[in-house]
Amino acid sequence: MPGCSAGNRKSSLCFELKAPKAGRDICWRELVIRTRVSLMLLLPAVAVFLLFLVFPVLLVLEESFRAYVPGRIGGVEGVPLTVKNYTELLHPAYARYFIQTYFLSFCGAALAILVGFPIAYHIARNASPRVRQAWIAALIGLLFLSGLVRIFAIQLTFGSVGMLAPITAFLGVNINGNAYTNFVIVAGLLHYEIPLSILILMDPILSLNPRLTEAAQSLGASKLESHLTVTIPMCIKGLVSAFLVSMTFGVSAFVIPWILGRGRVVFISNLIYSRFSEVANYQSGAAISIVMMVLSALLIFILSRLTTLLDRT
Repeated sequence: MPGCSAGNRKSSLCFELKAPKAGRDICWRELVIRTRVSLMLLLPAVAVFLLFLVFPVLLVLEESFRAYVPGRIGGVEGVPLTVKNYTELLHPAYARYFIQTYFLSFCGAALAILVGFPIAYHIARNASPRVRQAWIAALIGLLFLSGLVRIFAIQLTFGSVGMLAPITAFLGVNINGNAYTNFVIVAGLLHYEIPLSILILMDPILSLNPRLTEAAQSLGASKLESHLTVTIPMCIKGLVSAFLVSMTFGVSAFVIPWILGRGRVVFISNLIYSRFSEVANYQSGAAISIVMMVLSALLIFILSRLTTLLDRT
């Protein structure tokens, strides 16, 4: 009997020692299976990302370092690499294109935030659920409207024979001046950016606790002060997101400055199109594209860091 009891204790001890190891083996197998399933699910998305974004960008980057050969389309095999396509961009004429593009895009994005935030706040806080759904449907419907219809509507409104022509003539505004042309382009950008900004800003406003502003007002702050010190800082992520989306749309705009600018205002996208299609200088167009992408990535990084510093959530 003592031997049997000792054997039983030994076998139970061995089972206790092996059980955790078996459990770890099972958990490890499940982890490996889940990892493999996740990788298999991500594989199509990664393949599409590499095929349609990474590889084309790498080809553009490689093309930007090729020397331009007049009369040939694209890079010529055997041509040495050069940085001339980038050094040419240091000319003041190119700086005007970049400054003009980013300045007007910034103005459009800032105005879209200023106009869109009060509307989004009203829809999120004061409108009933049915009215809010109607607002969302109407804003999304605006995004489905043809771009050319929007642009020519702006052109007819602010043109020499538009409905605002008597007002501009009475005020003595020169509709052929650069200032008025820039104004019309910003108006064309706002036609897209305001609905986008409202849709983006509604979510952070809805997720904001209204008792925070009520608490600020109960402590003596006015409605304006409570919104400036509580609502806006708590919605900073949504504001930056809406600004970035609007800014991205403005920087990449092609048809709006092409039609509304009437040749007086040329955005970077128009310059890239001219290099690729009209001049057949793929190398210069590729270099401009890479610089534009780097500047946009730098802008996103700066605003992201600024958002992290200002975020109070």
